[in-house]
Amino acid sequence: MSDTLPPCPQCGSEYTYENGTLLVCPMCGHEWEALVEGEETAAEEAGVIKDAVGNVLSDGDTVTVVKNLKVKGSSLVVKAGTKVRNIRLVDGVGDHDIDCKIDGIGPMQLKSSVVKKA
Repeated sequence: MSDTLPPCPQCGSEYTYENGTLLVCPMCGHEWEALVEGEETAAEEAGVIKDAVGNVLSDGDTVTVVKNLKVKGSSLVVKAGTKVRNIRLVDGVGDHDIDCKIDGIGPMQLKSSVVKKA
């Protein structure tokens, strides 16, 4: 591993540190695998999508949102704890990889890093 560690992918903090094979952010508590530059994990190569705690997601699963999310272009908020049923995994815009319909809000895309398998 190089002398400079990457910033936290969750909050962007530059104060990350190594804990065994994991990188940890002291600001938000996010942990992720330390990868050698240019290397991908077997899961990423196979296209496996995992939730915020590492569970493998598949089409038709029910997930729970783990933090409040502002809906872009509106004053609506998806509250933490909201259950989203019958998700569909897609190659969406940016790193949004879940296509779903949320009751009271409508169709939208979510990042797998903000949901947990129910």
